[in-house]
Amino acid sequence: MNSRGEVRLDPGVIEAGEDGSEIELVVTHTEWSMTVAVLKRAAELISGLNAKVILLAVHTVPYPASFASATASHAHLVGQLVDLATQCPIPVTPQVVLARGREEGFRYMLKPESIVLVGTRKHLWQTPEEHLARALAHAGHKVALLHV
Repeated sequence: MNSRGEVRLDPGVIEAGEDGSEIELVVTHTEWSMTVAVLKRAAELISGLNAKVILLAVHTVPYPASFASATASHAHLVGQLVDLATQCPIPVTPQVVLARGREEGFRYMLKPESIVLVGTRKHLWQTPEEHLARALAHAGHKVALLHV
């Protein structure tokens, strides 16, 4: 994917690195059913490549609340990601980050020029996932928006 700074819609393939090194593919978790579909699509996109998949979720905690107050819901989200990772046909590493805002959390966790898959549904208006994809592309990541 040679598309730094832009969003690619439903790519057919993900290109391997020039030196055959391992590709790190980040799948954003937004909702259960969408993440399941994106993980299946990720398995198709990376078949035959030396790749590792990270399932990344951002648990937002509003400003007045402390991060310690979110332990029960954080544990539930971690459990959901582990379940999703075990259901996937490829090895997936689940990660959860606590942040004040969703975009801020993703930007904090992503390495420079990461390859990111974001799932969304088709609507007449811009979805929150499309907004996230554009923000991550603007930050310099290689983003693929998958319509589920």
